[in-house]
Amino acid sequence: MPADDTTGTGRGPHRTRPPAHRRFPAAPPFPPPSAALPGGPAGVLGGPPRLFGQPGHALRGRVPGTAVRGAPTARGRTAAPRARGPRPPRGHRVRRMYERARRTWDRPLTAYYLILGASLLLTVLGLVMVYSASMIKALELSLPGSYFFRKQFLAATIGAGLMLLASRMPAKLHRALSYPLLVGAVFLMVLVQVPGIGHAVNGNQNWIYLGGPFQLQPSEFGKLALILWGADLLARKHDKRLLTQWKHLLVPLVPVAFMLLGLIMLGGDMGTAIILTAILFGLLWLAGAPTRLFGGVLAVAVTLGFVLIGTNHNRMSRLACIGAKDLGPDGQCWQAVHGLYALASGGWFGSGLGASVEKWGQLPEPHTDFIFAITGEELGLAGTLSVLALFAALGYAGIRVAGRTEDPFVRYAAGGVTTWITAQAVVNVGAVLGLLPIAGVPLPLFSYGGSALLPTMFAVGLLIAFAREDPAARAALAMRRPGVRWKTMRRRVTRRPSGER
Repeated sequence: MPADDTTGTGRGPHRTRPPAHRRFPAAPPFPPPSAALPGGPAGVLGGPPRLFGQPGHALRGRVPGTAVRGAPTARGRTAAPRARGPRPPRGHRVRRMYERARRTWDRPLTAYYLILGASLLLTVLGLVMVYSASMIKALELSLPGSYFFRKQFLAATIGAGLMLLASRMPAKLHRALSYPLLVGAVFLMVLVQVPGIGHAVNGNQNWIYLGGPFQLQPSEFGKLALILWGADLLARKHDKRLLTQWKHLLVPLVPVAFMLLGLIMLGGDMGTAIILTAILFGLLWLAGAPTRLFGGVLAVAVTLGFVLIGTNHNRMSRLACIGAKDLGPDGQCWQAVHGLYALASGGWFGSGLGASVEKWGQLPEPHTDFIFAITGEELGLAGTLSVLALFAALGYAGIRVAGRTEDPFVRYAAGGVTTWITAQAVVNVGAVLGLLPIAGVPLPLFSYGGSALLPTMFAVGLLIAFAREDPAARAALAMRRPGVRWKTMRRRVTRRPSGER
């Protein structure tokens, strides 16, 4: 038996151990002293600095002297991770942002929010500007400074109720109201021409006194009546496939529109006649009138317009003031020139709310037809561009509602309302800028005048109702209900055992 039992064959109870160099692989070489951890030189804390990684495993693919990603450096800071790949180009990020904005813009409720938000902002900002622009005019008339503002606020409150009512009414009820509204508007417009009932303002016989400080302009309701009645008429003919014949396109839509135009022109209101003509052309365009028919009606309207303007000295003087820079020999361009003065003195951000100079008797009608000029003087270019942007958003939303619906009545009515609001805004702003003749039409939802505000807000309610009737918008609104949203959109969380975080 051998003297040392550790040298046996390994088959007996005493097995031999392998050599040490086989049991423990060789450790990698230590890094230089500069890579030691903070806390002292190597060996102070019990040996050389520890390498990051499993003991006994060499770091493969590393060049000696390079820092490991995520490893502390000599000063105790973490080295920045190395980039995994090249960064995407700037054009790719711009395109991704564009795609995200386009998806947001194409959501079902975009038109609904644009119509509601733009109309409310225009109405509220209009109230502020009416109060600022009409204060001096009220004091000149020995009235309280807030006289016109209180009347406009009352009209806006009633108009908000009408807008809410119109937004909740179905399309069938709107179609049922079209004929009574047209008959009522025609009856009131006839009463305007009756002596003792009708009242003239600034040379136009188009007002009816209701008692006290309240008066009514029936021609403003004639615009809404023509839109609803014309949309219902064209929708019925569309269902019967009659719009391919020119006589069904013209009769009785064009004769009824010309009747309304005649009643308006008897009172001398050329501006309202222009807006009513624009509504008629908008309905014909939406109905798919051929170019020859459309051009023929346009030629007749333009010819009548030139005849009516040429036979009236006041209208000819307004036409001569387009682009005028001086007051003229008799001061006939006073209003147009002072409107430009107001816009020019506003600068980028205006002189401040209430600090207008032109409203102190220099600019006629500062709170009605030329309120846009006072806005430019007090709020500057930023204020006027904001107003124009709101009208552009409202017009885009109306076109979107008219273009995405399958109901012909909704298409014609939404297109007619959009034509009305945008055409009237263009005529008003163009007159203030000196690009168009002064037509005497207010800025929709913005200028002073309850007779103009009430039907306009009802028409905006029509657009809101049509935007809500879209199937995708209806589904999106249903998802926003509190009960449905809680059941469908809440996050399901699994219950964890007690004590687990």
